[in-house]
Amino acid sequence: MKIFTNEQIRAIEQYTIEKEGVSSIALIERAASAITAEIVARWGVDKKVWVFAGHGNNGADALVVARLLIEQGYEVEVLLFNVFNRLSEGCAYARKRLLESGAANFIEVTGDFTPPVITQGAVVIDGLFGSGLRESLTGGFRSLVDYINNSKAKIVSIDVPSGLFAEWNEDNLRRNIIHADLTLAIQFPRLSFFISDNAEFLGEWKVLDIGLSSTEIKNTTTQFFLLEKHDARRVLHQRGEFSSKADYGSALIVGGSFGMLGAAQLAARGALRAGVGKLTVHVPRCGFTVMQTAVPEAMVQVDHNDSGITEINLRHEYDAIAMGPGMGTHDLTVRAVETFINHSTKPLLIDADGLNCIAQRPMILDTIPPMSVITPHAGEFDRLFGEHMSDEARIMTAMQKAQTYNIVILLKGHYTTIVRPDHRIFFTASGSPALATPGSGDVLTGVIAGLLAQGYSPDLAATLGAYIHGYAGTLAAEEHGEYGVLASDIADYVGTAIRDIMR
Repeated sequence: MKIFTNEQIRAIEQYTIEKEGVSSIALIERAASAITAEIVARWGVDKKVWVFAGHGNNGADALVVARLLIEQGYEVEVLLFNVFNRLSEGCAYARKRLLESGAANFIEVTGDFTPPVITQGAVVIDGLFGSGLRESLTGGFRSLVDYINNSKAKIVSIDVPSGLFAEWNEDNLRRNIIHADLTLAIQFPRLSFFISDNAEFLGEWKVLDIGLSSTEIKNTTTQFFLLEKHDARRVLHQRGEFSSKADYGSALIVGGSFGMLGAAQLAARGALRAGVGKLTVHVPRCGFTVMQTAVPEAMVQVDHNDSGITEINLRHEYDAIAMGPGMGTHDLTVRAVETFINHSTKPLLIDADGLNCIAQRPMILDTIPPMSVITPHAGEFDRLFGEHMSDEARIMTAMQKAQTYNIVILLKGHYTTIVRPDHRIFFTASGSPALATPGSGDVLTGVIAGLLAQGYSPDLAATLGAYIHGYAGTLAAEEHGEYGVLASDIADYVGTAIRDIMR
């Protein structure tokens, strides 16, 4: 799915109006009808509804929703905030239609305002400011947002919660944003929906289709995308009837140390379940018996050192090389990582302690082969690139660093984010709290390595691997519950996830 900026959405709306003969008023009516249907499906007529409308088209949507709810038998109180004495054309239309209906308890606020008492259990429709907001709310509107947030009502925001910007919110005053229980986005989700910093404002969110031009949607290019199941199905390769393991590549995973061999095991299981043809795991000597027993399908090569990684020597030509899970950050390991990367020419997959080793010698970043993939969680990312106060800030830095070093950066999270060096950003739609378990990231490393070995490009392997990994977590949670999922469960469901995606 394409994720559009606010300006692009406005252009698609305008195209729909000018080229497909749909008036702006008709789009408002469509949006309001969809919003009303969603509210009616969730709350009965016994719920009192308060509608807070602004002076723009977001307010217009809210006023039409008020009219439609009244027609459905709801008790509705409407407050239109026209403090600038300039209603949009759509809002003026919606106000006129509402007043003509004669059934609304309607107040138009043009100056000082005494907030009403919102009873507990009521529903508040937030139509104050839509996605076009460009400055943080201040003054009376800041107080109004605070008042609504402190009510005991269920809050439904139209398009975006008032006060939230559609894209980037790093400079926004976050305390002045509506905390919605439900956000009903019109036609498209906004970029800000996929950034974890904003989850507390959005609550549950749902996209409502109002029939904007499919032609213009198809023709509009963007740098932001959401990978969904049908996208993953489209890019996964079908296996030939007469194929053998030699057709699915070979991978090397470098990892493990005394006390952390489980990470290497989990990565190996992820790669095998993702369909790699041949897998070798390089571990310290102490891991030989463990690996041969726990993952008999993998070949094992051992380091000269008993307890850690001190050398990374390629004894064969591999289609994919991953390093990091459980390898530790001993000085000898850091030196081995540095030496290996300095002499590498093919893209690498670097995770976990591989990244922590690089963080100790940042100059290694300058020698990472082009289109290598790094897969940090927030802490690992900050150790590499400095402390960040938000996930949005990490995405912005990742965009810069991906281009600077010509690498792919995968930022783990609910919407795992893959940042490419061409500034394209992919979010995955398969995240789950079940993934928040020790070793989950090691499985992800293995899955991506398995896909790389099979010939998927680094950016596609990272994106597709993240989706498969999240899907496997969801399947594991169906059996064990979100609390009870182990990383080994995620690995076990990788093959099932791929099967289900390809159906």
